[in-house]
Amino acid sequence: MKIRILYFASLREAVGQAEEELGLPEGVASVGGLREYLVARGEAWQALGAGRSVRAAVNQRMAGPEAAIEAGDEVAFFPPVTGG
Repeated sequence: MKIRILYFASLREAVGQAEEELGLPEGVASVGGLREYLVARGEAWQALGAGRSVRAAVNQRMAGPEAAIEAGDEVAFFPPVTGG
């Protein structure tokens, strides 16, 4: 299953890329599962780790860790944004 992942702001800087296409292994089918899979890549990916304040969107709709991911989806990760 291939998906497109977008990284914004400080997450983009931490992982060193703005986007990627990724073939997910069997068993990774939710936003939470995707985060765990990405964190396992190594040190730079800890920016997406548990306890980090990271928001996600699937196909431009805000999504929690339980949100399902399907082939062809676009998943975006970004830090919370404040305005003022």
